[in-house]
Amino acid sequence: MMTIHFSYEKKSVIQALRYHFLSRAEIRIMIVLVNVFALFSLLLFYFKKILPLAFIVGSMLWFVLMISFWFILPGIVYRQAATFKDHFTMNFTEVGFDLGNERGSRSWAWNELSKTMETPYFFYFYFNATSFFLIPKGAFEDSDKVQELRHLLKEKVKK
Repeated sequence: MMTIHFSYEKKSVIQALRYHFLSRAEIRIMIVLVNVFALFSLLLFYFKKILPLAFIVGSMLWFVLMISFWFILPGIVYRQAATFKDHFTMNFTEVGFDLGNERGSRSWAWNELSKTMETPYFFYFYFNATSFFLIPKGAFEDSDKVQELRHLLKEKVKK
């Protein structure tokens, strides 16, 4: 059994939310399509096949998309989720994990996770495609505890 205590830093959570949004397949596909559209409109504008307005619209679409996924969407999620302002205690066992704060606690079995993901500063526990929980790696006392959690996740969470 392993226990950690943590709260969130706004800057780190915003970066983690960016990573979450940009790791989604549908968002990556949309970004690729908008980039292809912007490059195609640039070529057409260069060869004088379209008016400057079409190129400007394509460029504006790209800027709006990038600003939305990089600043607006993570900021909105951070402000609306009270979770990021709480202090948590989390216990990891062979059968599952518990998460608690001053208002209560909840337990999950490992098989309730649909997937997990690891970035340099967080573990992501996904319950479904849109519902996930962030566990900061800074909450672990040392790298041995992080390794222990990695091993537990590899063994218990089926992909």
